[in-house]
Amino acid sequence: MLYPLKFTPILKEKIWGGYRFHSKTNQNLGNKKIGESWEISGVKNEISIVENGDLKGKTLEELITEFKDQLLGKSVYQRFNAQFPILIKFIEAKDNLSVQLHPDDQLAKKRHNSFGKTEMWYIIESENNAKLILDFKDNLSIKKLKDVLRSGKIENSLNSINVKEGDAFFIKPGLVHAIGAGVLLAEIQQTSDITYRIYDWNRVDEEGNSRELHTDLALEAINFDNKSDFRIRYDSEFNTKVSLVDTPYFKTKFLEINKDLSFDYSKVDSFIILMNVGQNSVTISHQNIDYSILSQETILIPACIDTLGIKSGGTKLLEISI
Repeated sequence: MLYPLKFTPILKEKIWGGYRFHSKTNQNLGNKKIGESWEISGVKNEISIVENGDLKGKTLEELITEFKDQLLGKSVYQRFNAQFPILIKFIEAKDNLSVQLHPDDQLAKKRHNSFGKTEMWYIIESENNAKLILDFKDNLSIKKLKDVLRSGKIENSLNSINVKEGDAFFIKPGLVHAIGAGVLLAEIQQTSDITYRIYDWNRVDEEGNSRELHTDLALEAINFDNKSDFRIRYDSEFNTKVSLVDTPYFKTKFLEINKDLSFDYSKVDSFIILMNVGQNSVTISHQNIDYSILSQETILIPACIDTLGIKSGGTKLLEISI
């Protein structure tokens, strides 16, 4: 019964969001600013629902219960049981996101009975001079950071990086970061919705309220020794998969495609997720049925599917597995 599965995007209103994702729903969202499109989610109370084929209307949770390792893969099911291990998003930042960080597995388990949040970003589009914030400019201790936060001058201590289409970044737990205004990206992360904000640009909502900060929680979670380039360096070659990230949490490959291909997944003991991060659509075929993946759409390939045909005149894909 299993086949390539599309899910109804879960759209998240954000103070920093925009209007690009309005096209992902038939609902009239009015002037709501949508910052995130959760493409595939196993987060509690935010479970994705199938939108195509005979299984339409089933939740991801129900699929795992019914199909188990046929959907997830044997090793993935043994490791995570009924929990879908990753959360897939597109994010549009019309304004800066808060300066934030996420806990690791140990701290998240202790505080929230949750996975930690390791994540990666792939930049789909960026406006001129668009930036990411990654870490601090200088080495800081907890005491110095507390002083900076009290002074209200944390902006002077933040390390910003200019970005462009195709850039990719790996974000470890404990790393202070923020997505800057004018960035559209794909995010792959552990299944977790835990964020500790330490600064939110002194902004308020329409009712004059500031968003909650989590400074005390964040101070214990910050990794002050997390010094690296953060940038994922890779060379792209047409019609050849290139590894971006290979971690215990997820594996991500990049593929720029401009001709028909065939994928063999017979030796991959995991589901596969394909995110279209290019400008044009791509068609995949399974058992003589075609499935179109539009730009900024996502599809899940169950682990029991061994081969896929791919047709596209030219686009870019992220391929994610466990």
